[in-house]
Amino acid sequence: MVERVYNFSPGPAVLPLAVLQQAQRDLVALPGVGMSVLEISHRSKAFEAMLAEAKSLLAELLGIPAGYQVLFLQGGSSLQFTMLPMNFLGASGKGADYIVTGTWGGKALESAQREGKVRAAWDGKAENYSRLPSSGELKLDPGAAYVHFTSNETIQGVEFPGEPDVGRIPLVCDASSDFLSRPVDMPRYSLLYACAQKNAGIAGVTVVIVRDEMLKRANDKLPPMLDYRLQAKNDSLYNTPPVFGVYILMLIGRWLRDEIGGLANMAKINQEKAQLLYDVLDENGDFFTPHARPDCRSNMNVTWRLPSEELEQAFIKQAQARGLFDLKGHRSVGGIRASIYNAMPTEGVRKLRDFMLEFHAAHAAKAGAR
Repeated sequence: MVERVYNFSPGPAVLPLAVLQQAQRDLVALPGVGMSVLEISHRSKAFEAMLAEAKSLLAELLGIPAGYQVLFLQGGSSLQFTMLPMNFLGASGKGADYIVTGTWGGKALESAQREGKVRAAWDGKAENYSRLPSSGELKLDPGAAYVHFTSNETIQGVEFPGEPDVGRIPLVCDASSDFLSRPVDMPRYSLLYACAQKNAGIAGVTVVIVRDEMLKRANDKLPPMLDYRLQAKNDSLYNTPPVFGVYILMLIGRWLRDEIGGLANMAKINQEKAQLLYDVLDENGDFFTPHARPDCRSNMNVTWRLPSEELEQAFIKQAQARGLFDLKGHRSVGGIRASIYNAMPTEGVRKLRDFMLEFHAAHAAKAGAR
């Protein structure tokens, strides 16, 4: 078997080895079907069973109550940035509030502004998106059609520890980079969406979980592919869905349920992995500079700078020689970013931690650190 490196990419990201092996075993011919999942019709009984199981697993893992629809769409979260306001602003005549805590929240706001009345209820750009707002800083319109927030900012490494308090305003979340990484209070949400390629599978499928009551308010004069109600009515089968993406998402749902034991256990593992890295950052603050403030640090994307760009480049190069790949930070933040999603083994995080300590020991004195 080819030796696998540790993949710290922010997405498409590492997948559970057990899922890859299952997909490999069944790729040529699904048991009982006799053809590959890459070949089967989306109208076949085999795929209908996969779709139903994927929905059932998400409902079980997330605790989705009755009164919600689970959709499997395409276009990534970037399409949701537009599809969401198209469905809920034009028909209502209301505006929407956006809590902007990073790059992706900013992109969501920018896209929504093209579709209707939208404003930032809080924007952390002035502080380079290093923190979350306090409840007193949120300037919400009680009559807004919805409040949108991004639960985890992949680029800045800032994560909400829970749902923001927005009162009775419908709460909408882009959960793309911490989806299925921890339990959520699903009844708090009117709509939650996530592209799959961080924690839930491969690029090509986007999950949208929407309350029936919210759907009733949707614009009914949209093109079919952009109409949430039509997609729900057709059980995500209005056109050919991303069949292989749904299949992989189903396998990951099984892995989370059967191998991990649910999202509470997954959250505990993720917290422990992240703490391995944050301990190094906190104990060596003369050399490593974390981007996010301690009270809002992400368990998915750990971001930091070194004393110089030259050292950062050396760190990335030497890490790759150790089998630690894709640690370069986003160009807007720089530095280092370790994306340690659900499928990143604890062993990989320990290996990165040990390399960080070795790199510090070798370079801190020369860099002028204490």
